Amino acid sequence: MKNSTPMNLHIFPDKQALGRASGQRAAELIRAAIRQAGRAHLLLATGASQFETLAALTAAKDIDWSQVVMFHLDEYLGLPATHPASFRAYLQQRFVQRVGPLRAVHFIQGDAPDAQAECERISNLIRAHPIDVALVGIGENGHLAFNDPPADMETEAPYIRVNLDEACRRQQLGEGWFASLEEVPRQAISMSVQQILKSKHILCSVPDARKAQAVKMALEGPIGEWCAASALQAHPQCEFFLDKDSAALLSESLKA
Repeated sequence: MKNSTPMNLHIFPDKQALGRASGQRAAELIRAAIRQAGRAHLLLATGASQFETLAALTAAKDIDWSQVVMFHLDEYLGLPATHPASFRAYLQQRFVQRVGPLRAVHFIQGDAPDAQAECERISNLIRAHPIDVALVGIGENGHLAFNDPPADMETEAPYIRVNLDEACRRQQLGEGWFASLEEVPRQAISMSVQQILKSKHILCSVPDARKAQAVKMALEGPIGEWCAASALQAHPQCEFFLDKDSAALLSESLKA
């Protein structure tokens, strides 16, 4: 299935400009949600693609962070929060500690003794807190969160247990999060594709040439399980933030 929704596509000369723009746009949407509802519900991605975006967002002025509720997309199974590759550690260092006290922070406990019970716990929480602003990326294999191919595109469960494919695990190794492929976990708890699409606004930030093929699949390919990020084509309030390298393979007609 190919989607006909017009794309809100922004292309920048480098990842620094991309990050400034996406972080500033996220700040704008968070402020608007607080003005309208008294609080904002924020969903954050992690990984190298989000460094510049989160730096710009945490530097933004005039956000009442005490009225922001934070969730995140995914976490490795069995990895303690003290591990350098833990997404809880990442978000503590790159977001939570920089913005000060939030209204609430809902971390996925990847090392919980019962993974299914943890999925249910965090799923129940997010059902009560619909997301206003979601910051996401696209994996080298086209994944969205940790929904690797063939992704479950239909489940309505907010958080699910998933298997990580080798391409995904090699990406984590290549980005320097682990010392060897054997150390990269084989499973994670991930937000489902359908739950991500329930976010009111989605900002998808994807720098670097190594993501160019995945970006092309996600924006120009059919919507389907072999590229979970293709589901973003159907979201009416999704904005894509790319740099010239990640956008290099896109059709000129799409970039125009």
